[in-house]
Amino acid sequence: MTTDKSATSLDKADATADAPPVGNPDAAEGAATVLDPRLLIREQGLGGYVTEFKRKISGGDLGSIPVIVGLAIIAIVFQSMNSEFLSAKNISDIATTMVATGMMAVGIIFVLLLGEIDLSVGSVSGVSGALVAVLSVTQGMNEWLAILVAIVSGAVMGAIHGFFFARVGAPAFAVTLAGLLFWLGFMLQLLGDSGTINLDGDGVVGKLTTYYFTDVAAAYGLAAIAVVGYFAAAFLDTRRREAAGIPARPLADILVRTAVIAVFGFAAAYMFNQYRGLPLALVLFLIVLVGTDFLLRRTAYGRKIFALGGSVEASRRAGINVTAIRISVFSIAGTFAAIGGLFWASKIAAANQGSGTGDLLMNVIAAAVIGGTSLFGGRGRTWNALLGVMVIVSIQYGLSLEGIATPIQYMVTGAVLLATVVIDSVTRKTQKTAGRA
Repeated sequence: MTTDKSATSLDKADATADAPPVGNPDAAEGAATVLDPRLLIREQGLGGYVTEFKRKISGGDLGSIPVIVGLAIIAIVFQSMNSEFLSAKNISDIATTMVATGMMAVGIIFVLLLGEIDLSVGSVSGVSGALVAVLSVTQGMNEWLAILVAIVSGAVMGAIHGFFFARVGAPAFAVTLAGLLFWLGFMLQLLGDSGTINLDGDGVVGKLTTYYFTDVAAAYGLAAIAVVGYFAAAFLDTRRREAAGIPARPLADILVRTAVIAVFGFAAAYMFNQYRGLPLALVLFLIVLVGTDFLLRRTAYGRKIFALGGSVEASRRAGINVTAIRISVFSIAGTFAAIGGLFWASKIAAANQGSGTGDLLMNVIAAAVIGGTSLFGGRGRTWNALLGVMVIVSIQYGLSLEGIATPIQYMVTGAVLLATVVIDSVTRKTQKTAGRA
C-alpha cells in the first residue's frame, strides 16, 4: 500500500510540475487535469496527440524529434545521390560499424547525465584492445579470460578517474584529460616496438563484427521479440498504473506504438536478410541498450543519477551518496569504453598504435549529444546513443559513397554537432521561459 501511495504522489507531482504559479489557482487546476499526456490521449483520442505535440513544442520539449527528422533527411538526400545508400549491404555495414562508437557513447551518456565529461574513453578503449592482443596472442592466455581482464581494467580505469573527481575534488575535465594522455602512453608501452599485434579473425574478438546469423528466422525472430517485449512491458505498466489509480496509456495508444515498432523492426530484419543476415554486433548492442535503459529508468540507482544531474546539493540533502554515484558512473564509462575497444579491435582484426586516437573521442561525444543527451546534465537516455551514432555513421558512409574527402566529412559532422548543441541550448531557454526547467 505504501508503494502505491508513493507512486501516486510522484505521478501527481509529475502531472502538476508544469502548472502555472499558484497565484492563478484556477489556471493551475485546469492545467493539472490536462497536462498528463496519457489523460490527453485517453480523453481526446487522436486529437490528444496533436495537443500534446503542440504543448511540447511550445514548452521547448523536442525530445528525439530533431534527430529522427535528421535521419530521414540524411536517408533521402544520400539515396537521391546514390541508390546504393539504402541497399542491404550498406545498411548492414552501417549497423556493424556503428556498434563500437555506440557502445562507448552509452558510457558517455551516464557521465553527461551528471553534467560532466570524460575525455579518456578513446585511450581506455585503446588499452582494452591492446590488453586482449597482448594477453591472448603474445602471452597465450585464454581469450575469454583476456576479454574479462580488459573489461575489468576499463572499469578500474574509470573508477580511478571518478575517485579523483568525486573524492579529491579535481575537475572531471582535467582528470580525464590526464587520463587520456596517461592511458595512451600505457597502450603504446603495452604494444611495444612493433606497435601492432594482429588478432585471430576466427577468435572471440574477431567474430564480434564478422559473425552474422544467416538463418532468416534470426532477424525476424529478434524483430518479433522486440515487438512482443515492448507490448508486454507497456501493457503491464499500464495495468500497474491503473491499479494504483494514476494516469495510464490507453490500449489503443499502446497498439499504435507497437505497430510502429513492428514496421521498423521487420523492415530492418528484411533488409539484413537480403545481405548476410543479422549481425551479432547489432544484437549485442541492442541488448546493452535495453539493459542500460532499464537501469536508468527503472531502478533507484538510475533515479539517483538523474537527481545528481539536476542538483548535486538537493541530492546530497536527500541522502544520496554523491561520491559513490559519481565514482560508479565514471567506472561505467570506462567499462563501455573497454567494450567499445574490443569492437574496434575486431573491426581491424588488430590492436595498433592508432587505436582509440583520431576523431574517435569526438565521435563518441557527438553521438551522445546528437542523439538527444543534454550537455548540461539531467536529460537523456541510452537509446540516444543509437540515434546519434546512426546519424554520424550514416553521414560518413553517405559521403564516402560519393567519394567526398575526409576533411569535408569532418566539417559536415562538426556542423551537425553544432546545430544539435544550439538546439539543446535554445530548448533549455525555452523550457525556462515556459517554467519547465
